[in-house]
Amino acid sequence: MHDDHPTSTDNGAQSREPLSCLVTGASGYIGGRLVPELLDAGHRVRCLVRTPRKLRDHPWADRVEIVPGDVTDAASVARAMAGVDVAYYLVHALGSGRDFERTDRAAAGVFGEQARRAGVRRLVYLGGLTPYGVPEAHLSPHLRSRAEVGRILLDSGVPTAVLRAAVIIGSGSASFEMLRYLTERLPVMVTPRWVHTRLQPIAVRDVLRVLVGCATLPADVSRTFDIGGPEVLTYLEMMQRYAAVAGLPRRLIVPVPVLTPGLSSQWVGLVTPVPASIARPLTESLRHEVVCRERDIEQYVPCPPGHPLGFDRSVALALQRVRDAQVSTRWSSASVPGAPSDPLPTDPDWAGGSLYTDVREREADVAPDALWRVIEGIGGENGWYSFPLAWAVRGWLDRLVGGVGLRRGRRDARRLRVGDSLDFWRVEEIERGRLLRLRAEMRLPGLAWLEMRVEGDGDGPVRYRQRALFHPRGLLGHLYWWSVSPFHAVVFGGMARNIVRAAGRVREEHAQSSRTSIAPAPGAGTASGPEAGPEESNDRRRPPQGS
Repeated sequence: MHDDHPTSTDNGAQSREPLSCLVTGASGYIGGRLVPELLDAGHRVRCLVRTPRKLRDHPWADRVEIVPGDVTDAASVARAMAGVDVAYYLVHALGSGRDFERTDRAAAGVFGEQARRAGVRRLVYLGGLTPYGVPEAHLSPHLRSRAEVGRILLDSGVPTAVLRAAVIIGSGSASFEMLRYLTERLPVMVTPRWVHTRLQPIAVRDVLRVLVGCATLPADVSRTFDIGGPEVLTYLEMMQRYAAVAGLPRRLIVPVPVLTPGLSSQWVGLVTPVPASIARPLTESLRHEVVCRERDIEQYVPCPPGHPLGFDRSVALALQRVRDAQVSTRWSSASVPGAPSDPLPTDPDWAGGSLYTDVREREADVAPDALWRVIEGIGGENGWYSFPLAWAVRGWLDRLVGGVGLRRGRRDARRLRVGDSLDFWRVEEIERGRLLRLRAEMRLPGLAWLEMRVEGDGDGPVRYRQRALFHPRGLLGHLYWWSVSPFHAVVFGGMARNIVRAAGRVREEHAQSSRTSIAPAPGAGTASGPEAGPEESNDRRRPPQGS
């Protein structure tokens, strides 16, 4: 994944000149992994994003040019296209409302037109693999829209590569999370008929490899390409194979004919972290067989030894990434459709509107970094340090009304970055060591934020300051705040107390660790000796973003 990729001239000759690549969807699952792969291939990268600060904490952010804008806005797309050789279209409006197909259609039209005007030499689009012989009208809206976007880009007048993939297997992908949680949590399953649908899954490493390779396709190549792994499996076989790789007992799976796509998506939403709004297009896409009809892309992007990866190897790599907490992007990296996206306003009076607040402060007899470690580690498996039943109930209620609930968890168990999902919150701002601000993505009659601050530099008293804010929407919003405010002393007051206590335990554990590590035991290895662990290695290369 780190080899130099030669670039192609118009006559097909190969050169080593780096290309200028535009990536849309860089804050999403695939885009966030493609950017560093393009950089490592020697190309220059520009990212078109609606919210530039979402890229701020990515390890590659200082190596790319960031252009604020939206694919539906011709002016911002034109600015982003200037001087670009290759443009990657990795966005879609799925779940943004009933008109998502219209939005996708308009955005693709803008993108193709501006690429043509700017003289872009190549478009690359990652779409969905459509079933052979099924009329487009019978496809799910998700697949139908993906197919239409591909046609629009192919008709733009710019040479275009439309890659069509079925199920992508990689740590953090929605398809992998759905497969993982269904298999791990349900040793006995009553499943819909689509578990017998034949699919051709592909490892995310191979998707990224082909995406990078498409930058150098000859100028006369403009067509769709099916991409998939080496095996065709039913979803039932995928679950059984996953269980074997994960070391789980064989699952008992009983298919039934009564689960419609709508019911299936609700069922998936209850069992997995993937909400019903995202599970539905995934399950609808499983109604028809999706198998590659050709492998022509290999003529232009040859497979290195061992590729494409088989299903078992793909699962093993993805599981290793999850266990090592090296998941670089997740399906939840992109904002949830319909969730509030407005940042917290600087005007504390909300320009004359209502803004309810709940403020808690506590003095902390700890070092600022100990307090910050607890704050940045909040959520996911670590919990919210307050009345777990109340948080669990709130999460379940959110799932019941179509929200994301608590089970999205965290991308990384220790560190957060702007744009990360965190259960039913999203990280809106982070000032390392000082401030964490979360924006609620749960279903609410208003907008909500939760702030946690460390005040003090260690020379004087250290204080923990916590602020919950709520901007109500209409009468229902006001009624909601007043109905839940009696519980704030328990929920938010308990959170403040327990975070400070947890920071004290961090301080004690650190002191204990320091005492026991002052002198190594006789015969113990040292960091410079032969027993040094891999974390002491001089090899600082970035791990590949695949898997």
